[in-house]
Amino acid sequence: MKHIAIFGSTGSIGVQAVDVIERHPERFRATVLTCGGNLELLRVQIMRLRPGMAVAVGGGQAELSALAREFPEVEILSGAEGLAEAAGNGAYDLMLNALSGAAGLLPTWKALTSGRGVAVANKEALVAGGALLMAEAARRGLPILPVDSEHSAIFQALQGSNGNAPRRVLLTASGGPFRGFSKEMLRGATLEQALRHPSWNMGDKITVDSATMMNKGLEIIEAGALFGLPSERIEVLAHPQCIVHSMVEFADASVIAQLGAADMRAPIAYALAYPERLEAVAPQLDFTALAGLTFERVDEGVFACLRIAREAMKAGGSAPIAMNAANEILVGLFLQRKIGFIDIQEKLECFMQSHVPAAVRGIDDVLGLDGEARRRASAMAGAV
Repeated sequence: MKHIAIFGSTGSIGVQAVDVIERHPERFRATVLTCGGNLELLRVQIMRLRPGMAVAVGGGQAELSALAREFPEVEILSGAEGLAEAAGNGAYDLMLNALSGAAGLLPTWKALTSGRGVAVANKEALVAGGALLMAEAARRGLPILPVDSEHSAIFQALQGSNGNAPRRVLLTASGGPFRGFSKEMLRGATLEQALRHPSWNMGDKITVDSATMMNKGLEIIEAGALFGLPSERIEVLAHPQCIVHSMVEFADASVIAQLGAADMRAPIAYALAYPERLEAVAPQLDFTALAGLTFERVDEGVFACLRIAREAMKAGGSAPIAMNAANEILVGLFLQRKIGFIDIQEKLECFMQSHVPAAVRGIDDVLGLDGEARRRASAMAGAV
C-alpha cells in the first residue's frame, strides 16, 4: 500500500488523481489532501478518502472550524504554513504536487528534504528551482517523476534507451485556441477566447499559459531540468490532435513517440505506480478512428513567450525565477481584465530586458528572488 499526498487535490490533476486512487484501493491510499479555496470539494474528498491530514490554503476560519468539527479524526491545517507542515511532516510515501504556480516550490523541497519522492505536475517548481530540486533528489536517492503528459512521454520513451542519450526531444503542443493567429490578431484576443482550450480541461492559469504558449516555454525549462538537456535540443511542435504527447530522437535518427488519449489519468497513474502500469485508467485509442496526425512549427515571433523562456533558460541563475514570477503576475492581471492578452508577452519582454541576473545558491535565494520579481512585475505593470 502506497500512501499518497495530493497537493492540489481539488484542481484538475488532483481530481483525476483521486479517481485513479479510488479505482485502485488495493494499491493506494490518499493520506494528505490540500486545496486552494474549494472547501466544499475538499469536504467531499475527505468524506470519501478519509485522509489523516488536510490543508486549505484559502477559506475562512468558520469554514475551517466546521471541517474540523465534522472530521475530528483529520488534522485540519491552513495557509502556506499548513502546506509546508503537511509536506514536511505528513504521513505519506509519495507527494503528487499538482499545485499551481511557484507556490509548489517549497512543498516540493520539504518533501525531498524529509525523504519523500515527488510526482510533479507543478512545472513552475522545476522552472524556479529545478537545479536545486534535482540535486537534492539525487543526493538522497529519491525520485522526481514527471506527471505533465509531455514530460511523462519523454520519460517513458527513455525507459528503453539503454543509456543512449537523446539527440533531441520534441515537445508537442495543442497550439491552444490561437493556433494560426498573427500577432495583430492576438491583439484582439479576449479572455473568453483564451480560456476556451480546444483539447484539455485545465485551471485558468495554465489555460492562459497554453494560449500564450508560455506553458511550452515553461515545459522547455522543465525538460532541461528533468533530463539534463540544453534548450537547443528541445523543440516544440504544434499537434492539434493531442495524441502524440512527445517524442525522443536518438543519434541514428530513430524516434520513439508516446501516444495516448488526451486524458491525464494515464501519466498520473504511471507516476503513482512506477515502474508498473495500471489497468483501466484512461480510454483506449482507436487508431482506425483517427483522421490523421499533423505537426506544425510554432512561430516564436508571434508567440514570443516561447523565445523569452528559451532566453531565460540560457541565461540561467535568477532569470527563470524572475520570468516565471512576472508571468504569474501578468496572467493574474489578464484574468482580472486589467491588461490585454498581448500585454502578457509584451510586458514580460520589457520586464526581462530590465532584469539584472543574480546567482542562486539555495532555496532561500529562490524564494527571495521570486518575491522580489513579483513586486517589480506588479509595479511595472501598474498593479500597485
